Amino acid sequence: LQVIDPPKVDFSKFGEVEEVQLSRIQRKSGPNLHRNWVTIPHVTQFDEADITELESFRKSENEVAKKKDLGFKITPLVFILKACAKALREFPTFNSSLSESGESLYMKKYVHIGIAVDTPNGLVVPVIRDVDQKGIYELSEELVEISSKARDGKLKATDMQGGCFSISSLGGIGGTAFTPIVNAPDVAILGVSRNEMKPKWNGKEFEPRLTLPLSLSYDHRVIDGAEAARFTAYLSGVLGDIRKLVL
Repeated sequence: LQVIDPPKVDFSKFGEVEEVQLSRIQRKSGPNLHRNWVTIPHVTQFDEADITELESFRKSENEVAKKKDLGFKITPLVFILKACAKALREFPTFNSSLSESGESLYMKKYVHIGIAVDTPNGLVVPVIRDVDQKGIYELSEELVEISSKARDGKLKATDMQGGCFSISSLGGIGGTAFTPIVNAPDVAILGVSRNEMKPKWNGKEFEPRLTLPLSLSYDHRVIDGAEAARFTAYLSGVLGDIRKLVL
């Protein structure tokens, strides 16, 4: 695949400029992002989940964690991790990788999920292993530890290897939707935006419900639109009724 070089421009002709070097992480990740964007036929689908009950449960569990002095908070991301793990088991194609020949899939029997972490030096994606086998408290503690290591620049190469699926959450910043880039060799990535209270019709009247925007990007060589719609519908259903996590 050939991509033409951008034109060379002397910006100083138009006014004062300053050249600032990219961080080491940006220099390393840039070529990979470019490769993923130009070699993977991306499609992004959007959905939303009703997390009203989930958020109520999360807050009550945080009160318990505080009384027990566990040293961490339970964030919405932990429940998203668990819901994604369940969805990956239900839709195993999303937990696969395309072979080098493009003629077969590697179907993974494990569920390791990468979490995009914003650091002062750029974006990194550490991997949390065996998400389907861990509970909410264990995942909460691990998420705090791995995020801290990422921001302190203490991640090892092995901490960022072996992922099956990725989650990029901008919920703490804002936005309603975005189109995350698939992190090859994964075949899909979930983008999460800021939750929002919306009026929803319950059959008799409108009532306020807390909704979470979801943006699923996937490799269209492996996953078609109908399967992606089923995946997001299933994921939204699990987030909307967290009792399904124990089934």
